[in-house]
Amino acid sequence: MQTSNFSRSGADPRAVAISRAQPKGWTGRVYEPLAPSWRLLAEALSGEIDEDEYIQRYRAEVLSKLDPREVYADLGEDAVLLCWEMAGAFCHRRLVAEWLEEELGVSVPEVGAGGERQARLGDWENGESW
Repeated sequence: MQTSNFSRSGADPRAVAISRAQPKGWTGRVYEPLAPSWRLLAEALSGEIDEDEYIQRYRAEVLSKLDPREVYADLGEDAVLLCWEMAGAFCHRRLVAEWLEEELGVSVPEVGAGGERQARLGDWENGESW
């Protein structure tokens, strides 16, 4: 399993969207249980909550309600989990990857990543999108 974004890996037949919305014309798989709520996204985009609160709430509102073994089985070990953010930007796909790694002891790297640090919300410039 790996993570990526729509622009880099959207054409990959193993791609699975885990975002609340997908690009226009998306015909690939969607795994909605991992998508953050619209409210959580809106609060993050507006600056109402910071990265730490987003992480805490995403874990509580989404991940705590899921069984990591079932999620991994549903997605398949060769899945490429997609959302909108560029590699290195703070995003929920990396939270999902970390959750699976912690819970199952599997590796879920970013496509093409050599293990570089994932950016934190405070590292963003010019209010990049979630």
